[in-house]
Amino acid sequence: MSSHDNPPWYRLPIVWMVIGGPAAVVVAGFATLAIAIAHPDPVISLPQSANASEMPAVQGRNHAATPQR
Repeated sequence: MSSHDNPPWYRLPIVWMVIGGPAAVVVAGFATLAIAIAHPDPVISLPQSANASEMPAVQGRNHAATPQR
């Protein structure tokens, strides 16, 4: 049996496919985290008195937040 028949593990392409997929996901996760930290979403405050055009949205939000019993 020669070394050509049984190469070391790091020479097998399937090993790099198995390692590469999760490694790419971890790198993408850290990139997403960096983007999220660098550019946070702005906080939107609700108006104290909603005008007539905003009332359906406010009522829908309130209805969704407090379910009926």
